[in-house]
Amino acid sequence: MIIVKVSYTVQPAFAQKNQENINRFMLDFKRLTTNEFRYVSYLCEDGRTFVHLSHFKNEEIQHQLLQVPSFKEFQLQRDQRLEIQPKIEYLSAVASSEDLLGTG
Repeated sequence: MIIVKVSYTVQPAFAQKNQENINRFMLDFKRLTTNEFRYVSYLCEDGRTFVHLSHFKNEEIQHQLLQVPSFKEFQLQRDQRLEIQPKIEYLSAVASSEDLLGTG
């Protein structure tokens, strides 16, 4: 399993549009009808820092998601309006209250 946490801060005037773009690609992710990934986006208290936490069963599904056109468009628009560059962290699961992608 691949677990990735991405955090970044956008310009204040772009925060609402960023949320709309996230909602757009999430709808496309939901249409994939697969249980090989989980993807959650959070908004921090400052109203412009976002955290994305993704769990991928394998590199194949990760690559597939990164190629979804609405996700690529989200990244393009976000990258043009950043105040703090994305910080990408790879995590390892220690424990979970639920089964994560068939890992037990």
